[in-house]
Amino acid sequence: MKSLKSSFLSCSACRTRFFRRSPESINTRTSARRTYTRPTFAPKPAIDIKHIRQNPGLYSQNCIDRNYAAHSKTPWEIIELHEQWLALQHSARSLRERNNEVRRKLANAASRSGDAEGDVHQTNDKEATIQKGKALKAELSVVEEREAALQDEMENLAQDLPNLSSTNTPVGYNPELIEYINEHPEPEPSKSDRVWRSHVHIGAELGLIDFGGAAQTSGWGWYYLLNDGAMLEQALVQYALSVARTRGWKVVSPPSMVYSHIASACGFQPRDQNGEQQVYAIEQAEKDKAKPPLVLAGTAEIPLAGMKAGQTLEDSDLPLKTVGVSRCYRAEAGARGVDTKGLYRVHEFTKVEMFAWTLPDNVEGEHFVTPVNSTSEAIFDEMLSIQKEILQSLGLHCRVLEMPTTDLGASATRKRDIEAYFPSRREKDDGWGEVTSTSMCTDYQSRRLHTRVRVEKANRRLDFPYTLNGTALAVPRVLAAILENHWNEHDYTVTIPEVLRPWMGGVDKIRGNKHEHTGSY
Repeated sequence: MKSLKSSFLSCSACRTRFFRRSPESINTRTSARRTYTRPTFAPKPAIDIKHIRQNPGLYSQNCIDRNYAAHSKTPWEIIELHEQWLALQHSARSLRERNNEVRRKLANAASRSGDAEGDVHQTNDKEATIQKGKALKAELSVVEEREAALQDEMENLAQDLPNLSSTNTPVGYNPELIEYINEHPEPEPSKSDRVWRSHVHIGAELGLIDFGGAAQTSGWGWYYLLNDGAMLEQALVQYALSVARTRGWKVVSPPSMVYSHIASACGFQPRDQNGEQQVYAIEQAEKDKAKPPLVLAGTAEIPLAGMKAGQTLEDSDLPLKTVGVSRCYRAEAGARGVDTKGLYRVHEFTKVEMFAWTLPDNVEGEHFVTPVNSTSEAIFDEMLSIQKEILQSLGLHCRVLEMPTTDLGASATRKRDIEAYFPSRREKDDGWGEVTSTSMCTDYQSRRLHTRVRVEKANRRLDFPYTLNGTALAVPRVLAAILENHWNEHDYTVTIPEVLRPWMGGVDKIRGNKHEHTGSY
């Protein structure tokens, strides 16, 4: 992928369009603000504020393109704050110069004290000079405090801006179709007599899912997986792990609770740009109120990224590829309907997640060349190939999409989704539903988590690695797609994909209670 900065700056038309300052935007503070205080032990973000100041229009337009309109004026606010900061810097220099002059006068007076002992006039001058020095010191302290406050405000504003979008990303709302996986099971419904069932119906018929019991226990959006449904979940997890491990990905079992400042650094805000609650916050006891707040992780991406927060990696260790299994928690406010029916959109689920650190694409150094198979582009393609291998072997018809700017999360510069065909969703989006995504995040997360890499062949330069994340397998949606696509209306069974059978005791079909199992348990 081309450098985002160089690709935009090389075009004079882009410079004219994006570098133009918008005066009416100044003094309008409307950007969303974070709802937490970063603790002292948190890694200090290292945002490239200079690039934001040099390209305010670029960042402003990027916010608009990505549906972050509340942040579109932030670049102009940063410029205004920086101008105030420069004025304070000038005042501070002047105060220091005057203070130094006072010190010199006092030093000279001290050196002459033996010649003018008892001179009341000189003593009064000395006292006046001392008082002047104290006043200058107090004034300088106030200016320095204001400088620090402005610096903090600029950094906080910069942290809330989304990543710049890749030149591969379509602008707007429409994704670009890249390819299909497997054949469509019913390309012409009017010529087919196949009976399709929702996974909700199948799950009830075969005793695999209990929504009613979960509604009583936890509310809507929760579920129990039962019998072969629970076994199928474990089979999917183990299969996804086996595929990733074969490609050299190291397994990690991450925590499910993280500090809110870690989640925010990864691009997950407690509330999204529309103000809807997206994560579950953990209520703290009164005795713990002074401690940093905790949230339930919406994806293993967050604790995996946080694992290297504040650390310096060696370039020889990159790419560092990890895969983690975790429970994921999503508040996902909104009305229930086709999009949230059954297992498609739930509050808690199991997911196998890939996360990687690579060398940045723009490393500059004599005789330094990033190995082709170690670039962020190569790892991005590897994640996609793992996803395609898994979904193809599960016998699901899917399509691969390059996602548009409005669909990118804060951290992603580029994202590809894979959608599977769900017969029960034919009335919505022609049956398509997202089952995996792969995101390239450049140095967005590593800068905010202060994860660095030492590049030996670039004079041991410290840089920020790129991060990438991708779904190896999100259990509920894939499980639902398997039930619906492999349902046989004639004998009321679901055929288990062959690759999952080793973890299902050799069983090749899931049958209802009135039928005997084939294979052996």
